[in-house]
Amino acid sequence: MQLTTFENLQYERPDFAGVPKFYNRLIERVKTAQSYAEVKACIQDEERFSSRLSTMATVVEIRHTVDTSDAFYEKEYEYIHQSYPEAMPYMQNFNLALLSSPFKADIDNEYGSQFLKRVQLDVDSFCEKNVPLMQEENELSSRYQSLTASCKILFDGEERNLYGLQKYFSHTDRAVRKAAAEKYAEFFEKNDQELGEIFDKLVKLRHQMGVNMGFKNYIPLGYMLQGRLDYDEKDVAAFRKQVEEELVPFCNMLYLAQAKRIGVDTLKFYDEQLVFEGGNAVPIGDRSYLVGQAREMYHDMSRETGEFIDFMIEHELMDLDNKPNKAATGYMTVLSDYKAPFVYSCFNGTTGDVDVLTHEMGHAFAGYTAMRTQSLQALWGEPTDIAEIHSMAMEQFAYPYAERFFGDKAERYRLQHLQETLTFVPFGVAVDEFQHIVYENPDMTPNERKAAWRELEKKYMPWRDYGEDNAFFESGGWWYHKLHIYQFPFYYINYTLTTMGAMEFKAKQAENPSACWEDYLTLCRVGGSLGYLDTLKAAHLSVPFEKGGVKRAVSQAKSILENALKEGKL
Repeated sequence: MQLTTFENLQYERPDFAGVPKFYNRLIERVKTAQSYAEVKACIQDEERFSSRLSTMATVVEIRHTVDTSDAFYEKEYEYIHQSYPEAMPYMQNFNLALLSSPFKADIDNEYGSQFLKRVQLDVDSFCEKNVPLMQEENELSSRYQSLTASCKILFDGEERNLYGLQKYFSHTDRAVRKAAAEKYAEFFEKNDQELGEIFDKLVKLRHQMGVNMGFKNYIPLGYMLQGRLDYDEKDVAAFRKQVEEELVPFCNMLYLAQAKRIGVDTLKFYDEQLVFEGGNAVPIGDRSYLVGQAREMYHDMSRETGEFIDFMIEHELMDLDNKPNKAATGYMTVLSDYKAPFVYSCFNGTTGDVDVLTHEMGHAFAGYTAMRTQSLQALWGEPTDIAEIHSMAMEQFAYPYAERFFGDKAERYRLQHLQETLTFVPFGVAVDEFQHIVYENPDMTPNERKAAWRELEKKYMPWRDYGEDNAFFESGGWWYHKLHIYQFPFYYINYTLTTMGAMEFKAKQAENPSACWEDYLTLCRVGGSLGYLDTLKAAHLSVPFEKGGVKRAVSQAKSILENALKEGKL
């Protein structure tokens, strides 16, 4: 299909009413097929049909998050989130027909074994009893997103949403930072009961989903829904332990140095984002300028990235400005009918704006590449524990171009970004352990969950000090702001696992830039055609949860920051 611009893309309500008839006919064709060619035609027909559904669903998702107050797209959003779970039994019956086909070996020969492995996983992680629970889960997730998007706080003379408020967390005036943090906490405290209630219902729903699948709790199902075939909870726990031993003490040291550098006796939580006393690096231009600089950067980086960024700009596949009623999140998604990525964010005048143009664009470039490499749409999407390597590595590849975005503060940006990359990891594993605790104990009260979160902060973020002025966050309310905890259970560990891959790419780039780029292109081209471990192997990356994996991956980054401290640059 031909795409002009996203704004001009015409929305047509997906034909979910036609799902039963379409899939029943398709299943019969698979069952009666006399040749592999007939089965292959069924796979291709299914992909065309499901692609149309997903493309229109994605249009709705984007337009709904751009303006959560738009009544039309709110209604369509609800319709789609009710309809998709109802369609899943028919989709799963098609999967079962493929798995029962005498032509399975032919499918493997043409598309690789990973395709049917993913089909099997889809079947194994679904049961019809969970359909109404999935619908309710979608409603609750939407309720959380609408609630956080509705935030309107008067601060510094203007009405601001959560994204708009966050830029003050790195203000050079400590009183301003503190005031912004208090307003931020005030929103979550004011909505404490509703936020706690939404999550409580989500946990209990998901627990029942797990029980319906024959599991003790939701955790095994959560892992299956993340597509994890190559490792389990014990491997993840071992990785968290490595982070606790290898990174937590180092990050604590970085924050102690930061307190001294910015001139505070005790680093409070509202001081953490001010890395330099004179102020963090900030972008030197507006959205138009930054996108223009990103275009030049990607053209200089490689032929492939140059073609990609031209495609994104030509077809207006970005919505980056912060606006009222815009959902406080950032993401990359795919319009599959057009082989087109789409990037969404809320620019707020901080380094985060540039990070969107590297992180989310890293996702988008990977999607753009896989869509032009893999013959099946089912193999475009890489495993979730691989996906964040594309984005985080692209952040590192952009370091040599920092002057374009930050002028004479470029080195300051590189150091603060690298510090933030490492100090994020303990928070990320805390989120993961929190989810394991919560889903192992579904009957915990909201206050017990908050208390559990606060204990994890003390374990993984011993520097975190809310002081006597912020009783709500001190009681464990900080996690309320993290959308992933509500909407994407067990996803967050991916950010930390993939940080290790990104740090490996950083070291490779310093040693052999051309070989590094070829490995990165391989990673993008593979898409979802290989499993987690085989994808790492194809890109010459290590396994992060193996013994010593964290230490090896972060050694170069730690050396850079240690040298910067010695030289007085940090």
